[in-house]
Amino acid sequence: MAVNKLRWYVKAQLGVLLLPAGLCLFGEAVIRKGLQELPRHLSPNVDPSLVNVRPWFWYGTLGLILINAGVGLMIESGLLRGYPRLGRRPEGEAAPQAAATDEGR
Repeated sequence: MAVNKLRWYVKAQLGVLLLPAGLCLFGEAVIRKGLQELPRHLSPNVDPSLVNVRPWFWYGTLGLILINAGVGLMIESGLLRGYPRLGRRPEGEAAPQAAATDEGR
């Protein structure tokens, strides 16, 4: 059972780390694309080093891959359901009812 818990933990943490990394890379791609389009909207006297920002496409592609991988790992790990517990019942079984007593009322 310890292997399953470790696998769950690694998937959950990897997903939590990949999602923001992908968001950062995607944001960087948006900024680079904006800088590349800057001379069209401003005067032609813009510094050429600002215009030469070519890899925006690859930054965006890698960012989207990391975003999807992070979300997929978090969902697969069951992060939305919480930490795996021992003796978890399958989904159609009802939980045992507690015996109702009149003691202490």
